[in-house]
Amino acid sequence: METLLKGYPGTVVVLFSLVFRLVYWLLQGLQVPQVVQQDAFRLWKWKNLSLSLVHSTLTGTWAVTCALVWPETLSNLHSFQTPQSYLLVCVSTGYFVHDACDIILTKNARGSWEFLVHHALVIWCFMYALYTEVYVAGAVIALFVEVNSVTLHMRLMLKLLGAQSTPIYYIIKFANLFTYVTFRLSTQFYLTWYIIYNYSWLDHSGYFLASMMAMNAMILVYFYRLLRADFFPRSKKHTGQNGTHNNNSKKFLSD
Repeated sequence: METLLKGYPGTVVVLFSLVFRLVYWLLQGLQVPQVVQQDAFRLWKWKNLSLSLVHSTLTGTWAVTCALVWPETLSNLHSFQTPQSYLLVCVSTGYFVHDACDIILTKNARGSWEFLVHHALVIWCFMYALYTEVYVAGAVIALFVEVNSVTLHMRLMLKLLGAQSTPIYYIIKFANLFTYVTFRLSTQFYLTWYIIYNYSWLDHSGYFLASMMAMNAMILVYFYRLLRADFFPRSKKHTGQNGTHNNNSKKFLSD
């Protein structure tokens, strides 16, 4: 199994992308809330987030487990790997390939360009790790952010339902803030520090540092938007009766 994975990483990634497509189809059998069905973009976003939630729950738990079972994952980001961590990176890369294709093929690229930029950076870095077998541990640590993605996706799905005034949204928004700082910001800054500290000897350190800085800028901007939306909201004149913004759904879901 390990020989197959490392011998044909590109093929394995494509296969896992197809697996996620199958899961996407299976999720279509679940009932979609009526309020979501009233808008084409919201309906697509609900389906997209449903699959993303599956991916985040799986890979976030998997990544943290790898670090707990093999502590060297946290310190030797360049060279350390296990069959389980290599498989994790294959699985997650397959998801990002699928999600990028889904965004493009459903003609939602313009409203989701930030995700496409993020996915392109992640796919390139992860594929480099899979083909060269270095930075596999770094990719696993990077997947710690998926713990935050669980609450992030739940928050967005509640927004799709117009449930911002409910107790569950109140709990999720604070859980999301906690996991954003603990698993997303902290993870990104640790990876950035590791590259800077070991810059002189790491392979292609300049490229990876540039990629990390680009992603750091993106998550800080999103963190600002998150705080503004959930903790420092604008006046009610910008909000409709169902708790959603009066402008289009894409702008509403960018916060």
